[in-house]
Amino acid sequence: MISIIIPTLNEERLLPSLLDAICQQSADYEVIVVDGGSRDRTLEVAGDHGVRALLSPPGRGTGICVGAREARGDILFFLHADTTLLPGALNRIDEVLSADARIIGGNFRLVFDGDSLLSRWLTPVYARLRAIGLYYGDSGIFVRRSVYEALGGFRPIALLEDLDFVRRFERFGQTCCIKDPPLITSSRRFERRHPLAMLCIWIRLHVLFWLGVSPDRLAEIYSAQAPRPETVGGVESFAKRPDGPVDQCRRRTADLTLDQDPPSKRL
Repeated sequence: MISIIIPTLNEERLLPSLLDAICQQSADYEVIVVDGGSRDRTLEVAGDHGVRALLSPPGRGTGICVGAREARGDILFFLHADTTLLPGALNRIDEVLSADARIIGGNFRLVFDGDSLLSRWLTPVYARLRAIGLYYGDSGIFVRRSVYEALGGFRPIALLEDLDFVRRFERFGQTCCIKDPPLITSSRRFERRHPLAMLCIWIRLHVLFWLGVSPDRLAEIYSAQAPRPETVGGVESFAKRPDGPVDQCRRRTADLTLDQDPPSKRL
């Protein structure tokens, strides 16, 4: 069974379409929504779709850790709430892992939605980064549970929790990138942000990460340049962050059940 883990924060607008798409998948799966303190209807949306909903302290890395601990599947699949999951995606995960026991997991070819020049440019750039073993949580990371546990899982850090995991993941064994179907991700993170400024902060954060700067300090740097959240219906709507939410939101207290990298195989 594939355990689909979705960390959320104020995702009432986009979560329904993802959950609807998951319902169309024919593979054996469970869905766990882990909420980091939403002040909108995110948890109600999860409940309306009959999926399991858990609470966690703020932060995407923390939410992933909570969801993985509660998952029952032998394959863990981490998705962002603003993802478009195409038909047959879960079956492809089952197929590639069943076909070759050496493959420990992988991700999907990522396509950015929207028709902006930046969105169209980033789709091939991400493909080139994947060729050297660099990818992020928005590309739908999946991993055999036994491997996840052997790696110590995701770490509950403030920023770049996916890059931290991928670095260990790629060193552990052979991964794959599923090209068809691809995963489509929202381009909302680019709204109200200048492309050059985004590129500069991306490079800065990665350099500092590789130099060993703490994730908490990286989160402070990122927050200092991030655009202020818009207010929608009395709730602050956060633009998607590249590697996890940094801002603190109030936590709801209700208990709801609602040394060389091996080459990656491309499929």
